[in-house]
Amino acid sequence: MATDTLKSTSGAGAATGGLRRLLLDNGALTALIVLVIAMSALSGDFLTTDNLLNVGVQAAVTAILAFGVTFVIVSAGIDLSVGSVAALSATVLAWTATSHGVPVVIAVLLAVATGIVAGLVNGFLIAYGKLPPFIATLAMLSVARGLSLVISEGSPIAFPDSVSHLGDTLGGWLPVPVLVMIVMGLIAAFVLGRTYIGRSMYAIGGNEEAARLSGLRVKKQKLAIYALSGVFAAVAGVVLASRLSSAQPQAADGYELDAIAAVVIGGASLAGGTGKASGTLIGALILAVLRNGLNLLNVSAFWQQVVIGVVIALAVLFDTLRRKAGATPVAGGTSAGGKGKQAGTYALAAVVTVAIVGATSFLHNGSSSASADRKMGLSLSTLNNPFFVQIRAGAQAEAKKLGVDLTVTDAQNDASQQANQLQNFTSSGVGAIIVNPVDSDAASNSVKAADKADIPVIAVDRVVNNAKTSALVASDNVAGGELAAKSIAEKLGGKGKIVILQGQAGTSAARERAQGFANGLKAFPGIQVVAQQPADFDRTKGLDVMSNLLQAHPDVQGVIAANDEMALGAVKALGSKAGTSVQVVGFDGTPDGLKAVEQGTLYASVAQQPSQLGRIAVDNALRALQGKKVEETVKVPVKVVTKENVAGFSG
Repeated sequence: MATDTLKSTSGAGAATGGLRRLLLDNGALTALIVLVIAMSALSGDFLTTDNLLNVGVQAAVTAILAFGVTFVIVSAGIDLSVGSVAALSATVLAWTATSHGVPVVIAVLLAVATGIVAGLVNGFLIAYGKLPPFIATLAMLSVARGLSLVISEGSPIAFPDSVSHLGDTLGGWLPVPVLVMIVMGLIAAFVLGRTYIGRSMYAIGGNEEAARLSGLRVKKQKLAIYALSGVFAAVAGVVLASRLSSAQPQAADGYELDAIAAVVIGGASLAGGTGKASGTLIGALILAVLRNGLNLLNVSAFWQQVVIGVVIALAVLFDTLRRKAGATPVAGGTSAGGKGKQAGTYALAAVVTVAIVGATSFLHNGSSSASADRKMGLSLSTLNNPFFVQIRAGAQAEAKKLGVDLTVTDAQNDASQQANQLQNFTSSGVGAIIVNPVDSDAASNSVKAADKADIPVIAVDRVVNNAKTSALVASDNVAGGELAAKSIAEKLGGKGKIVILQGQAGTSAARERAQGFANGLKAFPGIQVVAQQPADFDRTKGLDVMSNLLQAHPDVQGVIAANDEMALGAVKALGSKAGTSVQVVGFDGTPDGLKAVEQGTLYASVAQQPSQLGRIAVDNALRALQGKKVEETVKVPVKVVTKENVAGFSG
């Protein structure tokens, strides 16, 4: 029977089966090759040295996090805390070195120790506390993020210059984050393939009970596995903060999902027992290539999330098909012959990719720079807020009027994602860049890179610190905050109890508006601020926070919100009190906010005329691109809109 089986798979059938097996065993690599070829064919800006280096830089943080998560997933666990641990580790480094004068070397060690402690806590809760990995690491996700916000007081902390060099380049072209990624990848591969603990991971993931009965100290091994994941998370946090020149308390939010996705796309199974570092690297590169290419193709950030979700689902489906087809498990213990075969596969893949990509590059010769004098990029901090949607609308209307090709991206309030988008603009040869920074400090390195490439940058709504911009088009957030405070104080007759709903911790708009509120209220000593809580510029959170505050302060008479969305959430929580016994003042002058002002539920909104901001930003960007003189600061006046004047306000 065995002989008959061998004969039946000979000849053409064996060749077909061999090709099928090759594709199944190297599905992630095949997907990466197809993506690179597709993006090269679709965008002439993709296949440039600068852009390919951008892809490497953008993959670095996710890959480093994912290497650590690989250890956990191979052992049939999960770690949802790596993004928060990365932010906490970077915050500890910046806080100790900058605020407390601790030597940088010791501060770095403290950051790594923070990652180790977080990992050990996870491991202890799972191994000895018998908590499911999902629950234990979910708890750590919240604890680590909270500690990061507590330590930093919700604001970014400048990173030490000596460590910030990790975000620079060697020789002016080779990014240090890529080198760190390679080093950490080699360490991960060594741990998985050459060490006792690596073999233990595969044994535990394959069958934990069998591993225990064979004499393996499973509980202690789990402590070590999660501690290793914490170390890699700490390194990723340091690299990310170095790129942004500051430790952001909200950094790496959601990155744990990207890390898990990279591991799964790379061929590891969530059931445990399989996975390798090279596959994880390929998974991280696939995510980076997808985001980079979709940005270059001007695909909406919302659709990007859809595409990435589909890719993850297909990866898991492919893993299921691979197992049913009996493909070779992706494990760490590979024979010398197997490693040689794998190296040959990678080499062949590289040759094929270079050949096909080289052929497709002829499709774009001379096309990418033909209209550079009319190409612009606009990176907005978020499009989940009507204010920034209006900025986009104003910018797009002006761009159409002037014949400008405007590409708009959404950073989704992630400073790292915005840094990636700005780097993509720089490498794709746009003539000018308009940026609405997620954080004023974090955008500086990317703006410096654009300036080095002689690309004029216009900042809109928020300033870029420590970097040269051609112009700042903005309203004065501090002055607007003072007007909001004055409006509600005068409405209350100079005395009463109020609460303040703050914006997203760490953003410059939240800080500046809070400063304006405080400055404005100094002139009204009879106004008592009984509570201040962040609601992240979000309507739903504004509703929840205001509902909670009403339980403690039912006699509140006024609310100041740092944007209209939170103000509208507060109005919903107040119900019939809004506009009668409780006065609410918002900020931004969004359509929904102005409608509430007209109805009387919102007393006033400090309107910034966001569509004007977008229009003026495009106009100034084109002037700078054409070498014409532009003002360094272009102020768009704010205006307090109440029921008396709302009818004449256009926004």
